[in-house]
Amino acid sequence: MIELRTPQEIEQMRPAGRFVAEVLLACREAAKPGVNLLELDAVAHAMITDRGAKSCYIDYHPSFGAMPFGKVICTSVNDAVLHGLPHDYVLQDGDLLSVDFAASVDGWVSDSALSVVVGQSPDAERLAGDQKLIRTTEEALEAGIAAATVGHKIGDISAAIAAVAHAAGYEINTDFGGHGVGRTMHGDPHVPNDGRPGRGFPLRPGLVIAVEPWFLETTDEIYTDPDGWTLRSADGSRGAHSEHTIAITEDGPLVLTAR
Repeated sequence: MIELRTPQEIEQMRPAGRFVAEVLLACREAAKPGVNLLELDAVAHAMITDRGAKSCYIDYHPSFGAMPFGKVICTSVNDAVLHGLPHDYVLQDGDLLSVDFAASVDGWVSDSALSVVVGQSPDAERLAGDQKLIRTTEEALEAGIAAATVGHKIGDISAAIAAVAHAAGYEINTDFGGHGVGRTMHGDPHVPNDGRPGRGFPLRPGLVIAVEPWFLETTDEIYTDPDGWTLRSADGSRGAHSEHTIAITEDGPLVLTAR
């Protein structure tokens, strides 16, 4: 069921968006060479406790997950792109890290993600490729948000994202994409990263969705890591992921997780 939020409810969602943004910024700042992924998860966990927020991930167990997630952030490194389960891995110079985080504050959820190159990459060509990949997800996110206006449809967001990806030479996997956000982390409608303009659910004031382009460098095929959660590229190429939770309003899209 697709729910539309009142202006008052959207105002009530703002604290969750600000908190999610704060946690992602803290994780980005902490993501240095020599830092363990479990330490990043601990940073987010401490912030959740201090804020009195609730993790959307720790007990999350959808059909595609092998077991409850058990951690509070997703940390996807290099050829991993989504649902990266934090584990005993120490970040190295040049790693491409994507961090995805969702939390509930006062009963309202926000969801956001960012990607970053850790430290100083020892390979200039590799660094350029990673920066292009990250920049493309960010530009696709901006394009998708710009298309999220009253009178458009979900397909307009999807088409805007896809246009940026294809212009940069990337293929698109549509198995996972954006989604409705509200009292829970994942709801209707689905917001794929490719689609046709003018198709799908109409964008109406009060619709709150997560827009999340993610691309792989040289493939659109993924597989699930033996950990039962982490999604990796089929050919070992790098992945990047950018995401914001936005509200559709009469005055245009409102980015609740702006950083």
